[in-house]
Amino acid sequence: MYPSNLRYSKTHEWIRAEEGQWAVGITAYAAEHLGEVTYLELPEPGTEVKAGDEVGAIESVKAASEIYSPAGGTVAEVNEALTDNLERIGASPHDEAWFFKLTGVDEDELAGLMDAAAYEKYLAELDE
Repeated sequence: MYPSNLRYSKTHEWIRAEEGQWAVGITAYAAEHLGEVTYLELPEPGTEVKAGDEVGAIESVKAASEIYSPAGGTVAEVNEALTDNLERIGASPHDEAWFFKLTGVDEDELAGLMDAAAYEKYLAELDE
């Protein structure tokens, strides 16, 4: 269910390599638990972030949650199209619904993130 080309955090963000940058979004698990998204706040391009930093917020009819960066780097780009099409977050959380892209990521930091199998095991433990 979860793409193998992504790395996952315990706060339900994902990160993937993409043409010299690293795209970040939320997982299908997070999107499903949020339900219909009503508000999305993304970081400003040029913002320096560290792994675990709160970089934005997402709200839905069910809940509100912070968005955390799974790795450190500089915000290079944000997905402006997403703010006008919030339904994409639930429809395509691992593809079109990336939130922002980072440059300057230390790939050693990614070793602490989970692969798809480990993330699915983590979710199974949460739902017990």
